[in-house]
Amino acid sequence: MNRLLIILSFILCCNILNAQDTLVKTEPPKVTTVKYTEADIYVDSDTIEAKTFQKNFKKQYTDSDFVYEQKKAEKNWWDHFKEWLADIFNKIFTFKNPQASLNFVAILLKVLAILIVIFVIYLIVKALIGKEGQWIFSKEAKQKVIHYTDAEKNIHLLDFEKLITESIESGEKRIAIRYYYLWLLKVMAKNHYIKWDIEKTNSDYLHELRNSSHKEEFTYLSYVYNYIWYGEFEIDERMFEKAEKRFKNAIKTFSHG
Repeated sequence: MNRLLIILSFILCCNILNAQDTLVKTEPPKVTTVKYTEADIYVDSDTIEAKTFQKNFKKQYTDSDFVYEQKKAEKNWWDHFKEWLADIFNKIFTFKNPQASLNFVAILLKVLAILIVIFVIYLIVKALIGKEGQWIFSKEAKQKVIHYTDAEKNIHLLDFEKLITESIESGEKRIAIRYYYLWLLKVMAKNHYIKWDIEKTNSDYLHELRNSSHKEEFTYLSYVYNYIWYGEFEIDERMFEKAEKRFKNAIKTFSHG
């Protein structure tokens, strides 16, 4: 058995040595060389048109579509103030999320801004118009303010007896009552019961009177005047005569200083 293994090993070694000898004696294949000349080089004769960029071409790419990196805007003091208010309201009302609280604060601030603007406009109008500024908000103010035409700015120069007679003759009883009232103010100012001022109202004159009976009479006549003049309706003869009689008696009363 040992002899057989020795014989097989010898045969195998002989084959390996024979294969190695064959590989050593084999020569590598020869590579044929190719020679090129200058005539074989292709020269490109096509013309190339130079391209140029338009001026200010970068402005075309400033749109938000070309901004690939979005930067978060930095918060200012106003943003911090709104967040502070939102946090307070969130603790009071318990909103669903912080954004809901911020939305509520934004609406609240807009409403407050509108109210402030309205209030400022009111103050400006009131300052320009003076004591008549309340006409914007009160219908009764129209009945408390005496309105004057250019001819009535200085009642001390008017002949009210003549004006009243002309008004009655032309059938304008309302205007006649108006002149009676202005005539009464003229007499009261002349005898120092009141201080005449074109900007004053009948309420201002009432506060200047000291005697209670004078106050009562002037209050009634002011009511009659406002009712007839600002009522803007025609009065009958009986109503006019009653008012005229009351005005004439008051003019006589205030004629004595």
